[in-house]
Amino acid sequence: MRDAAVEAYPYAIAATNAYAGDDDLFVDLGPRLGSLERLPIAEEDAEKGFGYELFEQYSPNSVPDQEDPQVIARILAFRGTDFDGFTDIFYGTLRNDQIDIAVATYEAEAARFDDNIPWIVVGHSLGGALATEVSIKYPRVRAYMFNTSPFYGGDGMTNDTRRTVFIERGEVLRRFAQRTAPAADVFTLNCGPENDSFTKHRVRLLADCLIWIAAYEDHEAGELITSNEILKPMVECGPANKPHPGTQRLRNANCVHQSRRDDDEGGADNN
Repeated sequence: MRDAAVEAYPYAIAATNAYAGDDDLFVDLGPRLGSLERLPIAEEDAEKGFGYELFEQYSPNSVPDQEDPQVIARILAFRGTDFDGFTDIFYGTLRNDQIDIAVATYEAEAARFDDNIPWIVVGHSLGGALATEVSIKYPRVRAYMFNTSPFYGGDGMTNDTRRTVFIERGEVLRRFAQRTAPAADVFTLNCGPENDSFTKHRVRLLADCLIWIAAYEDHEAGELITSNEILKPMVECGPANKPHPGTQRLRNANCVHQSRRDDDEGGADNN
């Protein structure tokens, strides 16, 4: 899980910030992720609830404020469902309008750059279903999904080795979804066991948890905890304001709740 978190946390940030205009976006994207200007979204597509943002990912050997940072991937992040209305549910779940728009958007963005830099599609909830559709049609495209919707239209076994899904245990779509999620490497987390199923569905909380986990291995993830004021996941031992211990923590030093020692039992140490 820790290795997967190190790999995927930039994509979780991109999936979160696909909700442009929301009040819980990441202010600091970190040194390995940068925003790109995307193509305009057609008015009729926006009216159907479709939205996305574009990012580029930089090599660990370069940083974005350099004159010519090394871009290792472009990331197309699809926005998920906006629960202010039923537009996304109608055009994204009950109908395939947003699926068709998402595939056409990927094709237009890929044609605009027309180079050999690989593409990654990401998304949360409905955005995850749209990323699934692109990865099915274009097997060379890597996909990362977060609390993804299982309402996709293609063959979920196609390109199954190039998809990764992160799910918060007990989040709402896992309770009500009737269809099997697409084939992928699936990681189930339990970051907020006391949260209700709708709160567990939030992408920002899942992204925060992945960054926290990654920070045990990756110092840049640790810097993001400070700059974005990320709090400790409730599942980890310690008070809510506990600072992250950093990358020096032993990999196998797990949180262990010890039983109380009973000195009346002949000095036995009951741990």
